[in-house]
Amino acid sequence: MARLEIGPQHHQPYGVVHGGVYSSMVETAASVGAALHVMPQGRHTVGLENSTTFLRATRDGHLTARATPLARGRRSHVWEVEIRDDEDRLVAKGRVRMLCLEGDAELAGEQVSVRTSTAAD
Repeated sequence: MARLEIGPQHHQPYGVVHGGVYSSMVETAASVGAALHVMPQGRHTVGLENSTTFLRATRDGHLTARATPLARGRRSHVWEVEIRDDEDRLVAKGRVRMLCLEGDAELAGEQVSVRTSTAAD
């Protein structure tokens, strides 16, 4: 589960939460869920597809995302994510398809690894 406090920085020009916020929350919740499942096996996951539907406009408060696995195979996962507001209303729903990679796999010309440094490092 992930929770985000909404502020003006999350708004699009009409003053409601930008769709990219919902899509990012869906991708993040699904990615964390999939990673927690495969990392103990020395594997990694990357997103292949994100389909997010915006159901209700939101301006403020908190958004809570909950990810549920629909399929967790050896080579791919499919996760569904619901995002709800403070009143438990469904505001967005998404589905992410993940590719499961072996620990020594390459991605964009480099071996896949989890980076732990920050921009301040």
